[in-house]
Amino acid sequence: MHDHHDNPALEQRTMKKVTRRLLPFLILLYFFAFLDRVNVGFAALTMNRDIGLSSYAYGWAAGIFFIGYFIFEVPSNLALAKTGARIWLARILISWGVISACGAFVQGPTSFMILRFVLGAAEAGFFPGVILYLTFWFPARYRAQVVGLFMLANPVSTALGSLVSSFILRMDGLLGIAGWQWLFVIEGLPAVRLGFVTLRYPVDSPREATWLAADERDWLQARISGEAAERERHHKASVLQTLANPRVLLLGAIYFLIVTANNGLVLWQPQIMKMLGVADEWIGTVNAVPFVIGALTMVVWSRAADRRGRYRLDLACACVVAAAGLAFAATSSSLPMILVGLTIAAIGGYGALPSFWALPTTFLGGTAAAAGIAMANSIGNLGGFAGPYLLGYVRSTTSGYAAGLGILAGAALLAAIASMLSGGSGRHGEPSSRATNGVQGRRANSP
Repeated sequence: MHDHHDNPALEQRTMKKVTRRLLPFLILLYFFAFLDRVNVGFAALTMNRDIGLSSYAYGWAAGIFFIGYFIFEVPSNLALAKTGARIWLARILISWGVISACGAFVQGPTSFMILRFVLGAAEAGFFPGVILYLTFWFPARYRAQVVGLFMLANPVSTALGSLVSSFILRMDGLLGIAGWQWLFVIEGLPAVRLGFVTLRYPVDSPREATWLAADERDWLQARISGEAAERERHHKASVLQTLANPRVLLLGAIYFLIVTANNGLVLWQPQIMKMLGVADEWIGTVNAVPFVIGALTMVVWSRAADRRGRYRLDLACACVVAAAGLAFAATSSSLPMILVGLTIAAIGGYGALPSFWALPTTFLGGTAAAAGIAMANSIGNLGGFAGPYLLGYVRSTTSGYAAGLGILAGAALLAAIASMLSGGSGRHGEPSSRATNGVQGRRANSP
């Protein structure tokens, strides 16, 4: 099989086919995953009053999603590694779609909090499951850009979701149903439908890909298996060892800080716009601007990261940009200037993600990768609780959002510092000796 191991034409042809076949579908799934997670920010504009939810209780409920997510994340990803991506991802999609649609029936703060917790538990494992699935199909040197493309769904669903959600809220009163109730039903049901499509469409590994030619299948399988064997050789680790690995835990802490900054913004930005006097019907459009720009720059950033292969350095730079944007927004008073700050924050916040997710796959493989990716993601996603909660708390004790944005800027800056301390080379294609040899690793990393 080695005769066509280094065949650039074959590699290019194969990777084009794999990208075209898998990525659009995975992006669509993630789009609805994220939409069903953040639409609560829009529902809140009218729902809070209807069900008697205070700012403080909303912060709790928006964030408690991530507690359910945290508890079930690692078990869910290990189940995916066992049952195969197709069946497990379908299970996740169907259950979270049904639960999300049930948001229409909440009666008050308690039922809303329970629903958010259960929704988090249902969706746990989706994102790290896809990140793991991508490692079965994409060799190391494609990781950041492929994660960047997949994660496009995140800012795109925030931007498009802003427009769609604003539009659905205008259905208020139709058939005697509130706009926010329509929002949960209309945005929850597509996930159920896609769950059934998932049972049929993707395959679990290149070996089963009938849509690849025999030589393409052989090349890809050999390349992926070779890289996996290399990682295994240098990092033989059980699931428990991986969960306690200091590098995995530090990655979790870095991701916690990034998510704190990003999610604090996503869930509160519509209300910041409202406070700045943007009319309700324009909030969706104005809110979308930073996310659209963040999405476009993320693709460019991820390509550059793969070319350079210095993921840690790229990650740190992106976090510094996010911190600068948030600090600028916190110290500005006019809408255009605040919008500029929020856009810079989105560029840095989204730019950090592809480099971050390329890092664990440089030193983890097999079941250890399933556990490690899920662990980093579940610790990180507690930031999804911390960000909105902190902003909600600060908002209730101070006037305006400046102090809250300042705290988020601090989180992004801490993430940059921790990235530079995270050890290992953070380079693709050479996870091994440098990860275990500290001196060499530090030398390899000097910019």
